[in-house]
Amino acid sequence: MRRPRLSFVASLLFTFALSFCAIGGDYSRIAVTPASLALDGKDSSMQLLVTGYDSDENPTDLTHLAQYSLDSEIASVSPTGVIRSRQDGASVITVMFAEHQVIVPVTTSHTHARITLNFENDIIPILSRYRCNTSGCHGKAEGQNGFKLSVFGFDPIADYQAIAMEGRGRRVFPGSPQASLLLRKMSGGIPHGGGIPIPPDRPEYRTIRDWISQGLPVGTKDDATIVSLELTPRQRSFKIGETQQLRAMATLSDGRRLDVTELTQFQTNSPNQAVVDALGHVTAGQSPGTAAVMATYMGQVDVLQVFVPRGEEVESYPPSKRSNFIDGHVLDNLKKLNIIPSGDCDDEQFVRRVYIDTIGTLPTADEARTFLASKNTDKREQLIDQLLVREEFNTYWALKWSDLLRVDRLALGHENAYLYYNWIRESFQQNKPLNQFARELLVAEGPLRESPAGLFYKAVPTANKRASTVSQVFLGIRIECAECHHHPYDRWGQKDYFGMQAFFTQLQYKPSRAGEMLLTSGSPVTKHPRTGEVINAYALGTGMPEQSPEGDRRQILADWMTATNNPWFASNVANRTWAHFMGRGIVEPVDDVRLTNPPTNPALLDALSQHFKNEGFDYRRLVKTILMSASYQRSPDINRTNERDEQNYSRYLFKQLEAEVMLDAISQVTGRSEKFEGVPAGSRAIELWDSSVPNYFLKVFGRPVRATACECERVSEPTISQVLHVLNSPAIQKKLSHQDGRIRAIAAEFTDNKKAVEEIYLTCFARYPAKDEMTAAVEYLEQAEDRQTGLEDVAWSVMNSLEFLFNH
Repeated sequence: MRRPRLSFVASLLFTFALSFCAIGGDYSRIAVTPASLALDGKDSSMQLLVTGYDSDENPTDLTHLAQYSLDSEIASVSPTGVIRSRQDGASVITVMFAEHQVIVPVTTSHTHARITLNFENDIIPILSRYRCNTSGCHGKAEGQNGFKLSVFGFDPIADYQAIAMEGRGRRVFPGSPQASLLLRKMSGGIPHGGGIPIPPDRPEYRTIRDWISQGLPVGTKDDATIVSLELTPRQRSFKIGETQQLRAMATLSDGRRLDVTELTQFQTNSPNQAVVDALGHVTAGQSPGTAAVMATYMGQVDVLQVFVPRGEEVESYPPSKRSNFIDGHVLDNLKKLNIIPSGDCDDEQFVRRVYIDTIGTLPTADEARTFLASKNTDKREQLIDQLLVREEFNTYWALKWSDLLRVDRLALGHENAYLYYNWIRESFQQNKPLNQFARELLVAEGPLRESPAGLFYKAVPTANKRASTVSQVFLGIRIECAECHHHPYDRWGQKDYFGMQAFFTQLQYKPSRAGEMLLTSGSPVTKHPRTGEVINAYALGTGMPEQSPEGDRRQILADWMTATNNPWFASNVANRTWAHFMGRGIVEPVDDVRLTNPPTNPALLDALSQHFKNEGFDYRRLVKTILMSASYQRSPDINRTNERDEQNYSRYLFKQLEAEVMLDAISQVTGRSEKFEGVPAGSRAIELWDSSVPNYFLKVFGRPVRATACECERVSEPTISQVLHVLNSPAIQKKLSHQDGRIRAIAAEFTDNKKAVEEIYLTCFARYPAKDEMTAAVEYLEQAEDRQTGLEDVAWSVMNSLEFLFNH
């Protein structure tokens, strides 16, 4: 706990120091936006933004550092630059910073009456801003203490009834609004389990009070609605620790523009690069990189693009290797961030890394020795070509796609699950283009024995789950939450969700002489669950047609999804593949593509996606392109500029071996294969098509259960249980000491202790031991009472090292 605490304190001190420097900074001018204000209506407000510019016109936010004065009672001004109307009139606001001063004219009108009071437009945003309708409060399925709201306010009618009519009408009291249970709870008048979210002096309190006093107006269909949300600024380059106040402006259907900053919900997708508070005050983190600060209000979203270069500029950027187009995009980004990449990895690092990443298998000692001894200048490319045609490549990638596509014996049965898995593995054996692979799965029909791809629809048995799984696996888009409400951080609403669902409502399973068959029939109607509106089948980001397509609707979806101009398919595959080899996606998480989670390097993702399409969706070619890049072949060693960088591929990131890969590595090193229940002897963990095969090691190390399509099912972070298991497992000790194991064979084959230690290091690390490692190991063996036990101890210590347990 100490390091995070000290790090947090250091961050605060750094930010304070930066603010202190800013106060005394040398600015040639300051600017205030908006330059003039016209506040219309009771409690209307505007967030001023104050920006200082140096002689080179570089901006610095001074909003929270400037001083504000208003010699009038027509409005109030907060220390953070929020102007709020109080009385009708006109005046000026004086904004001062150091020797600079700016005058902002302000007029106020209609301050004793609210222009509109509409439950959905005025009350729901308050409930959302203070998280009253989230799953942690009254928005959960059973509500809270008898009071239930719809999640994120997706059902305003139900929410209105809950507030105005349920609880025998005791929650609101128009005759004495301030005595309403709703207001007393939220303002601390009586005990409330959620604390005091809205004190009586807040304008939100007054809005709810006025709404109650006016008789709880629902509003009319003619009332203005929000059509867009706009952040200011929308793009910003920060110094480390620098801050920026945001302003969120809503545009209404009647043309009005309102400042809704105080009611907007903010979130960041990368806290290492930027954090944001509830009022839109952004603070750049201590790690260079990019981030997105998301703003959401009444179903509308906008994003601040954050760019945080390292504070110290690189005066002379050293030349870096560029093996293909990938490296240009990576290096261009690193230069903007003032980060120097690490150098090339050595052959010992490369051979182990590429074996594990590409085929999920350690190189043998002989394979490592042969590669390291080779003098061929293109030996890395030759090795990559060899690995791409090995059977382990097909097996390993079939395992990974079986996780995503839910090869689940418990849901499918033994025979069907194997048929389904075998179709996936054979697709990789045939090097089937990935768009063809996706199409075959999407439009599968007929007898399942002849078309095993159709078992996907049996593993995911409902139309709604099929829609969300297909979107998440093949497009990288999560739409599942839109089944119940508008996606809180993206543009997808319930109509989009049910438009995708409508593609899969025709599917049926029927028995036949050829076995169970998958068929499409009829033209079932899909209706919006809340409004009853008929929703025709349409793909994400397209317009809904007047009627659902005739025939098998999935054909339309497959044509759209696998076309070269589809905005997500190729990009999703490229991003997932890049994330596997590089340790994190360009979009991260890889299956959460949205406006508010943009790629850290858009040019790189676009280039990879276009390359994949240009190569005919050939997966092996995509993999080889990544493996051949200097970015992939970079050392994991850090330098003074990239020690904090884990986002921009300036070095190779350490990655814990996946559960199956690690178990196979232990079995390979010890020479004793794992025995799996109900599986032929000698089978490897990466060959397990059945994720339900019981195995304690695989469970501890995070094998997914294939209950969802989320990448998050596979645990990739180390745990205490994992560490203790490798240290203390009797099963591993039994493998090490087995009379027919690899360690006993090494002891018999290599009578010279140095040769024996060398063989263990080549077997485990694919490298020769360093001089100090060799000395320590040999000294231990010479002192050991039993040489065999000593060699087992050496192997055990090596297997418990980070170098063995991680790819690097």
